[in-house]
Parts: sequence; structure tokens; C-alpha cells
Amino acid sequence: MRFGRRREADQAPDPDEPVERADEPGIADLPPVGPFDETQVDLDDHEGIDLGSLVVTPGHDMELQLQVDESTGDVGAALLVGQDGALELRAFAASRGGGAWDDLRPQIAAEVTRMGGTASEQDGSYGPELLCLVPIQTPEGQGATQTSRITGHEGSTWLLRATLIGPPAADGELAGPWDEAIRRTVVRRGREARAPGSALPLRLPPDARRME
Repeated sequence: MRFGRRREADQAPDPDEPVERADEPGIADLPPVGPFDETQVDLDDHEGIDLGSLVVTPGHDMELQLQVDESTGDVGAALLVGQDGALELRAFAASRGGGAWDDLRPQIAAEVTRMGGTASEQDGSYGPELLCLVPIQTPEGQGATQTSRITGHEGSTWLLRATLIGPPAADGELAGPWDEAIRRTVVRRGREARAPGSALPLRLPPDARRME
């Protein structure tokens, strides 16, 4: 089951304007590079969509969709969908010692290999990342390859896993708006005791609508 919300046209940013502007409350005072911990941002002034453990800001012409388990009603991931690609965001609890992304990368690579694909580690703007190629079948029944770029972003007690899917995963010129969406994401870890690696809970926004 998927729920979605499209960003209103009059909220879409001008692509020619810089992201940080002094006349935007809650934006000019942000640290230079995200994603952010909730302690770094005034969420009362932040323009993102509150999903509980994540506050997500879709870019221009991006639609927010949520992956919901029909049997439990739990929200598994936030998905930003655009004309040229998609971005999946998942947040997890992590220990204060760090190293969660180093531990997770081999697990992801093994899963991609199990699916018949390949996962190559490379250095990106966020540090070590995975470029994955997975065989898929198109709706027309034809064989194809899905390209994804998976990056990990560690906070003091959390890990944000961002999976960029489609042409922007392999083309840096197309990736700009998607990387900006990652950088503007805010993670709300909460004070509950959680085992490292456990998913941080997401919730539906009040105006979410079911998508068939």
C-alpha cells in the first residue's frame, strides 16, 4: 500500500535561487551540510513534511510516497518520486560509537549479490557509497537493469540510509536535486531505548491519501 503527497506548485523553489536565503526562517541558520539532527534545526520554522522520525522536504516536481505494510499499518520508508528517478529514505537507531554504515555496507552488497546483481563500493560526496546494478523485469515483461546509489549518513545515535534510484544514480548532473533533498532531511531519533540497527518509526502526515 502506498500513500502520497505532492508538493504544491506555489511551494516549489526557484531552481535559479540559492538554497539558503536569509529571508527564509529556519533555513539561513542551518549548518552548511545535512542531513540534520533535530537539535540542529528549529522544526517550528522548518518547511519539511513531518513523518515522525524523519522530516522530509521534497524538491520541485517530487512527490512524497510512503511504503505502508498492509498487514500492520507500519510505514517502512519514505519515497520521493520524480520524472527521472526516485529516492528512498530509511532511518535506523545506531550506537554512539559510530561505524554503523561500515557495518551495513557489506550486508547490502551481499543482498544485492543474492538478487543476481552487483554492488561496487566507491567514494562519493558523502564518503563511501555503493553503486548497485540489479536485474529487473519491466511492466512489459522485458529484462532491464535498475541502477541505484546507496549512501549512509550517521548522526550521533542514528543512521540515515538514502537510496537514489534510476538515471540520477549514475549521472551526477541529474543527481543535484536529489542530493539536496537528502541534505535537507531532518532525523528525529527520540529518547526511547532502541537496539542499534532497528528502524526508527515513521507516521503518515494528516493529509496523506491512498494511491492505487
